[in-house]
Amino acid sequence: MASLSAGHSVPAGTGARRDGSSKAQGANAEVAVQQSAGPDPYFPDNGDSRYRVHRYELMLDYRPGPNRLAGTARINAIAGRVPLTEFMLNLADFRIGRIRVDGRQPHYTHRGGRLRVKPAKPIRAGAAFTVEVHWSGNPKPVTSPWGGIGWEELSDGALVASQPIGAPSWYPCNDRPADKASYLISVTTPSAYAVVSGGRLLTRTTKASTTTWVYEQSAPTSSYLVGLAIGKFQTVLLGDPGPGGVPQHGHIPAHLLPEFSRDFARQPAMMELFQELFGPYPFEEYAVAVTEEELDVPVEAQGLSLFGANHVDGARGSERLVAHELAHQWFGNCVSIADWRHIWLNEGFAKYAEWLWSERSGGRSAQQLAAAAHRLLAGLPQDLRLADPGRRSMFDDRLYERGGLAVHAVRCALGDDAFFRMLRGWVRSHRNGTVTTAAFVEHVTQFADESPAALFEAWVYGAQLPPLPTLQDAPRTFFLGRRRSPGPETSF
Repeated sequence: MASLSAGHSVPAGTGARRDGSSKAQGANAEVAVQQSAGPDPYFPDNGDSRYRVHRYELMLDYRPGPNRLAGTARINAIAGRVPLTEFMLNLADFRIGRIRVDGRQPHYTHRGGRLRVKPAKPIRAGAAFTVEVHWSGNPKPVTSPWGGIGWEELSDGALVASQPIGAPSWYPCNDRPADKASYLISVTTPSAYAVVSGGRLLTRTTKASTTTWVYEQSAPTSSYLVGLAIGKFQTVLLGDPGPGGVPQHGHIPAHLLPEFSRDFARQPAMMELFQELFGPYPFEEYAVAVTEEELDVPVEAQGLSLFGANHVDGARGSERLVAHELAHQWFGNCVSIADWRHIWLNEGFAKYAEWLWSERSGGRSAQQLAAAAHRLLAGLPQDLRLADPGRRSMFDDRLYERGGLAVHAVRCALGDDAFFRMLRGWVRSHRNGTVTTAAFVEHVTQFADESPAALFEAWVYGAQLPPLPTLQDAPRTFFLGRRRSPGPETSF
């Protein structure tokens, strides 16, 4: 778990396309609801499977000094297969100013982080509807088994790291990973502060002593992946993306710029490699933000990763984590899990991306890193099953290491050519959607000469640690096209 400021913490490791318009696609929405029906088994109090959101428009005003947040949310949603006589949003202990459903005042209750809304008139099955919520108060992390998660007041600014259930700490949402929506986020703060969020910055408007920042995230996004950082940042471009490239920006305290310029210099090379191996970067832009305070580990959001000052040392001491968070943009963010039982599909691939970057950039090979992980796991309790680790163990270090080993085992079984075709196909087939372990098994089977059932039974469904898988191909032979050097350090 990742310690933030003030003793609060967030979990470690972090780590049906809609166009963002208000027009509902009833049939597609019905299928989506049907596929993700039922509460999340790990967090049954979070989210409501009776409807889906396809767009959030959040208008926020935040004052860092008193830690005061006032917000308005316009939520465009679609009912499921049965009429909605009531529905639920997750929202922490704020004061509710006003609620409207399709312009009419509903009945509602707000207790225990659950905002239950009973519309004045039932919403028919498959119908689009709009919810407007006004709220205000002092945001703070929500309580979780891993400590406080979500909105974190810093010594001079704020940070949002919501995995897995922290999104309601700052806005009303259908807080389940399978419910992905587009976002428009407007944040007004004193002009001394910058606001960083995932997506594209549309406008920045200064009036008197305040500035309003407006971001658009058009790609479907899980509620926990909406990131935000408010602070006094200097913004730099990470390399020149060139025609058709991915804009990459860093937002850091000015005094950390010399160290940052070395620690993140090779991120553009990572982006190039991961696009080669995983397919095109799935979003419009990518940003990293570094806070003045320390975090145990970085945390990913969609189109954005958040790092602590302790991850910037000028010696590339956290470079594997730079690779890990970038890889989550494909695995976890673009291709998201249907519920939290399948979290190894996020973390196993991000861990393996660390090993691939090491192999590519002249460090230890994936086989050597797999062997080190195997030795580590061999000395630890062997009672964790990747396919369903349980809520208590979903952020256990063993899940990350064993997840990486499971991906390595698939690579060893398929061979490099089929393995990397399989990876690119996985992202392409499930772009902007949600997946399960069973779906991954089915996908891998399409690329295997022999049934991989025994492999998955051992590595994913079983608890006992299998023997170390061995890659037969020589290291560093898997790259498509010509071999490239990691590239020169980026200057800012």
